[in-house]
Amino acid sequence: MNGFPKTALFGIMLLIAAASTGPSRAQSADPAWLDALRMQLEMDEACEVNYFINMREGRIGTNDYFEARVQCVDGRMFDASRTEPEKTFLIRPCGRAVC
Repeated sequence: MNGFPKTALFGIMLLIAAASTGPSRAQSADPAWLDALRMQLEMDEACEVNYFINMREGRIGTNDYFEARVQCVDGRMFDASRTEPEKTFLIRPCGRAVC
């Protein structure tokens, strides 16, 4: 490796590391509960999430709660909430007059 620049070796190592982390291993920058909500919306409502708004986390007694408003790519909006120990979110369509 005498004639091989260290920067080239570093670049190759970065490429190998990037190739070994495919989409199945990628993690979102969002909290885990938002990732779970995104997946539930995709499955239950065929909603590709554009963005989340009014996200809230807190505690009611000893249980954690989570809620958010969701804007789908197709323009639909939903309000979603979950209080543990529930595993799924209650998802309600958000009408124009309500939002």
